[in-house]
Amino acid sequence: MAEETSPLISVAELAEILENPGLVLLDVRWSLGQTDGRERYLEGHIPGARFVDLDRELAAAPSAARGRHPLPDRDNFERTLRGLGVNQESTIVVYDQAESFSAARLWWLLRSAGFDGSAGSAGSVRVLDGGLRAWAEAGQELSVGNARVAMPGDVVIQWGALPTIDIDEAAGFADDGILLDARAGERYRGETEPVDPRAGHIPGALSAPTSENVDATGAFLPADALRARFGALGVEDATPVAVYCGSGITASHEILALELAGHSAALFPGSWSQWSSDASRPAATGATP
Repeated sequence: MAEETSPLISVAELAEILENPGLVLLDVRWSLGQTDGRERYLEGHIPGARFVDLDRELAAAPSAARGRHPLPDRDNFERTLRGLGVNQESTIVVYDQAESFSAARLWWLLRSAGFDGSAGSAGSVRVLDGGLRAWAEAGQELSVGNARVAMPGDVVIQWGALPTIDIDEAAGFADDGILLDARAGERYRGETEPVDPRAGHIPGALSAPTSENVDATGAFLPADALRARFGALGVEDATPVAVYCGSGITASHEILALELAGHSAALFPGSWSQWSSDASRPAATGATP
């Protein structure tokens, strides 16, 4: 049996395959409330990397009914991938500045589109552990300006290979499973809410801030540490798990961390931005579910 490939790739591993013709390297630098990702990309990126605009290319238009970052339409996402030069058998590596909070969104979408490297699937996708920071700190080369796509890709994607839940399923998920809130603890507790209509969390959800999946450098914690972290929250092999955040971005990072720990989880794409926009949905506050 072939050894299972980690969803993460190290700087050293990436450096070895950087010149491979089948590699597609994607820069997904994005932060909540900031719009300078492309500018930062142009100032310095991994050679050959192409910039991906999270707000425009990895999400549909925001709405109260669907949240701030709804999942993109299948055809639009396929068009985006082709424009980035993605082919059916491409090896894709995604990265952001350091912690992989936004890169994980693209990882999740590509996995849901069939990029997992298994027999009969499209190509594979991996996340650069530690991101651009790790690459630069290792003394690796950076490029400036825009990396152009020589020829559009021809990929035909699947859709829906990873599980999701909707707002009604989220409401009762904690009755028989574990619903994790990946936002910062102060947002979960309802002490502050910088972007969404109401503060608090979905009743029954457990606080599991995404920031606790990584170390001080932005690299993911070892698998055993992640297993211990989620185990302390009650996540076991047979436990149904779903994750939400503010708008479905960093929840993807939590799902990646859960996979590293040996668990699978569903995404609630609308997340708190959708839930809090519906006045009929209750909001819990405080440190307990």
